[in-house]
Amino acid sequence: MARPYKPKNILITGAAGFIASHVAIRITKKYPDYKIIVLDKLDYCSNLKNLLPVSSSPNFKFVKGDIASVDLVNFLLVTENIDTIMHFAAQTHVDNSFGNSFEFTKNNIYGTHVLLEACRISGQIKRFIHVSTDEVYGETDEDAVVGNHEASQLLPTNPYAATKAGAEMLVMAYGRSYGLPVITTRGNNVYGPNQFPEKLIPKFILLAMRGEPLPIHGDGVNVRSYLYCEDVAEAFEVILHHGEVGHVYNIGTKRERTVLDVAKDVCRLFNLEPDKVIMFVENRPFNDQRYFLDDEKLKSLGWAERTPWEEGLKKAMEWYVAKSDYWGDVSGALLPHPRTLMMPGCEGSEEIKGILSRFNNIQTKVGSTSDNAPEPHAFKFLIYGRTGWIGGLLGKICEKKGIPYEYGNGRLQERSSLVLDIQTIKPTHVFNAAGVTGRPNVDWCESHKPDTIRTNVVGTLNLADVCRKHGLLMMNYATGCIFEYDAHHPEGSGIGFKEEDTPNFTGSFYSKTKAMVEELLKEYENVCTLRVRMPISSDLSNPRNFVTKISRYNKVVNIPNSMTILDELLPISVEMAKRNLRGIYNFTNPGVVSHNEILEMYKQYIDPSFKWTNFTLEEQAKVIVAPRSNNEMDATKLKNEFPELLSIKDSLIKYVFEPNRKVPTD
Repeated sequence: MARPYKPKNILITGAAGFIASHVAIRITKKYPDYKIIVLDKLDYCSNLKNLLPVSSSPNFKFVKGDIASVDLVNFLLVTENIDTIMHFAAQTHVDNSFGNSFEFTKNNIYGTHVLLEACRISGQIKRFIHVSTDEVYGETDEDAVVGNHEASQLLPTNPYAATKAGAEMLVMAYGRSYGLPVITTRGNNVYGPNQFPEKLIPKFILLAMRGEPLPIHGDGVNVRSYLYCEDVAEAFEVILHHGEVGHVYNIGTKRERTVLDVAKDVCRLFNLEPDKVIMFVENRPFNDQRYFLDDEKLKSLGWAERTPWEEGLKKAMEWYVAKSDYWGDVSGALLPHPRTLMMPGCEGSEEIKGILSRFNNIQTKVGSTSDNAPEPHAFKFLIYGRTGWIGGLLGKICEKKGIPYEYGNGRLQERSSLVLDIQTIKPTHVFNAAGVTGRPNVDWCESHKPDTIRTNVVGTLNLADVCRKHGLLMMNYATGCIFEYDAHHPEGSGIGFKEEDTPNFTGSFYSKTKAMVEELLKEYENVCTLRVRMPISSDLSNPRNFVTKISRYNKVVNIPNSMTILDELLPISVEMAKRNLRGIYNFTNPGVVSHNEILEMYKQYIDPSFKWTNFTLEEQAKVIVAPRSNNEMDATKLKNEFPELLSIKDSLIKYVFEPNRKVPTD
């Protein structure tokens, strides 16, 4: 065997996550001469508690940050004199990739590219170990007796696997084009202590502990191979020292079991009857039948699986029983089909802030030297629109969620005042709920066009540009009143306008400015535009509430429209910010509801004696200055991200009418 490679300064990305934390702990403890620098942005499935065993080790250092930050990565490579990278950081949960694939591309492909380019520029890297997955091979034939070997074709079948395969192609290209000393690993499933319970085994264990059903996708006959985490950590130790540059290594086991077998084994550990607790649920959009690896190449380096399945599963069970509250509230992760929205954030809790202070040489922001710097928090929001309806509600939501926030003092039209806000407040995200909608309605904009342009167009673009210069995501509350029913989207057809459709409503100057700025904002990759329509809240005393408005009108038109229930959707916009979603979203509840249907609910829940009169659009036009937009918007994109989103009628009942009910139930 060739002389072992001996690193000096190792950067391990994603090491507050599951597998990488075991690797970081093993190498930190076993090799005190190596300096270990951990870079992790503390995503929902990371936890600083995973690294507590080495928090005080003199050869260990934690840095909070994102691999996608070019300046940060370059800074670390140079200042820490990094010669070795073990790249674990990635979005890994397949369920999430079906609903949030762009985030997987950003983390898994772009993040890897940033690392590779920084390595190329520095010219000092002697090993770049890229951690991939067995899923890049795609399905293995059910009757195959030989597993996929390292030269097998990559045929990924889900968005997660596709992004990992894409990252591999970049790694290979940098190895060939620039001579970067790369090694790639592809591993089977891993299980054991510290694993976030969106994954199968910890999910089943926690559900069994709670006496809840164990959900199995499809029929449960999908075959998987599982390795205990300590065995995998040893595999990476071997590859670090003995792996050959330019080679790929499978980290696998020939011991296979179906998902149904796993569920039954967990049931046995808890003395549960499988027939009573196993629940079959809807399958994923695509679920590979089998992953089977040929692991002989790694074994030739001296590695072998040590932990039998029964022993490893028992160890995992004992750990989760002893530390059932390790992750806090994970009820969202335990659902059959979890989404990132449902996951808790770990880094903002008081417990985690305390742990941060225990790490040796901790850096929450590279280059910070202040001894009196405040303890870090997961998020800090800067909100514009203090006196507005949405802006005011956002502040209340932040207070309820314990998220630090401040309202901006600057005027959107004055760039220098926006820069000052950002430099003094130092937000993680900016919310723009400021804008001219009219006083009391959009008719005002018809006679105040310069004022409307200054705020809705110039001001919004100013803020977007300043945010981009400071690397900040801007959540921009826009309007869906830029469309009207037409031949392709007729009233009552159920065919709604999509995010990519071109605005077709020009009846009001307000709508013109909003359509104009939305088109221009497409040039800003740091903006998430949320198209709000006819906003409604549970506060029926608010004159801006659509329900309140029409209940006070002498006459109303009766036409179905898409609408936004703020009580449900504004908290979702906060989650969208946390997830760094970009682009345009129709920010409405699915479906439509007419004026008469709302007023019928008002009569049923609030005032049985309530009466109203309808009039036509032609009659309405005689009493308003500017025409009003009526349309149905397709909320599929938002619903895909947040499957729990209620339809407009269900949301009206749950969030508006039931809380305000004055009519007793029968």
